[in-house]
Amino acid sequence: MNKWNTQGLVEADKKYVWHPFTSMAAWCAADHEPIVLVEGQGALLRDSRGREYIDGNSSIWTNIHGHNHPHINAAIRQQLDRVAHTSFLGFTNPPAIELGKAIVELFPSGTFSRVFYSDDGSTGMEVAMRIASQYWQLHGSSRHRFISFRDAYHGDTAGAASLGAAQMFQTGFPQWHFPGRQINNLEELHALPHSEAKLTAAVVIEPLIQGAAGMKIWRAGILRAVREWCDRTGVLLIVDEVMTGFGRTGKMFACEHEMVSPDIMILAKALTGGYLPLAITLITDKLFRLFSKFDAPAGTLFYGHSYTGNALACAAAKASLEIFDREKTLATLQTKITHLEAELSLLSGIQPVKEVRQCGFIAAIELDDRSFGQAGRVGAEVCIAARRYGLLTRAIRDVVVLMPPFCISLEQLTQAVQAIRQAICDVYPESSQRISADASR
Repeated sequence: MNKWNTQGLVEADKKYVWHPFTSMAAWCAADHEPIVLVEGQGALLRDSRGREYIDGNSSIWTNIHGHNHPHINAAIRQQLDRVAHTSFLGFTNPPAIELGKAIVELFPSGTFSRVFYSDDGSTGMEVAMRIASQYWQLHGSSRHRFISFRDAYHGDTAGAASLGAAQMFQTGFPQWHFPGRQINNLEELHALPHSEAKLTAAVVIEPLIQGAAGMKIWRAGILRAVREWCDRTGVLLIVDEVMTGFGRTGKMFACEHEMVSPDIMILAKALTGGYLPLAITLITDKLFRLFSKFDAPAGTLFYGHSYTGNALACAAAKASLEIFDREKTLATLQTKITHLEAELSLLSGIQPVKEVRQCGFIAAIELDDRSFGQAGRVGAEVCIAARRYGLLTRAIRDVVVLMPPFCISLEQLTQAVQAIRQAICDVYPESSQRISADASR
């Protein structure tokens, strides 16, 4: 018997809750019943009415090992029996210490030396920008500007949003805190006059692929070229691995594909296996050494949150790292990446599909909205239709994204792509015959 009062939960949600990136007028409409998710196991989620779905976007790109993973569950329970949270201001705790050591040791010796904890990708980027700004201040330098790339998204907090989100989402606040400049491409970076490069504190980039831009894949060599430009001009390189970190691109970190070592790296989302909010800003010894030479207040980074270094979140993250070794996650993932590529090929050439993109275990299906009639809405409509076929995922405007947990089976992966195919058929009835033909190949 269903123990959930779905109607009561939905009524209370519409009355009391405000959802992010959501038109609340549409959400609260009388004929709209939101999906109330109540349980998860592996790659599957279950709603309050007992329906099961494949978690096609890893619960907003966070869950990599699957829901209810016994090793992470046990680690959280074990820490919960000790203490859930203690202050990180003036104190420390074993999980935060152990996780910091484990993360630094994932990288070649001499790469990173310190971790700074925060709550999510946005705050992790805020930390990175503050460290870069203060680093140059301690140097007595006038460097203070940040360069990011068009369509970049590095978070919603005021400083992070100045790198691109304010423009992307047309918030009306184009410059919130840090002085930033967006450039279009590598050629524009190379064309910057020396006088402007001398005022630049750091270049910020999402390696290999821009996420919220619609999963736009950089051409090969871009990250390496940006690193070389930073080396020539003395500018710091900040790499945002919030989405790409922890295996999502097929390697542990996207930077490994071009053997690039940044000055600062931000990790979040999959850091705890999708269990609890936590972010890490990694810093090289070169940066930290300068801070350590100054007494307070000059050498103090005045940034931190109440839940910085939370013991439960750090325990979950440490357990997630252990799973990579225990289950040989990266090796197993390669077969699934290949299988996903084969399944996605069945979507290429279908009339409404403009392009299919894949970067490791990230897939994007860009749709043509010209025959749909509402710009920017077709992706959402396809995702809504896919729910009828047992798939939950989210679109970025006209791009349907598929980023399931790594634990997904090959059969479930096939089912997920088929759900997208059938959903396209429902949204574009005129393409039904062509889609059916492709599906039978």
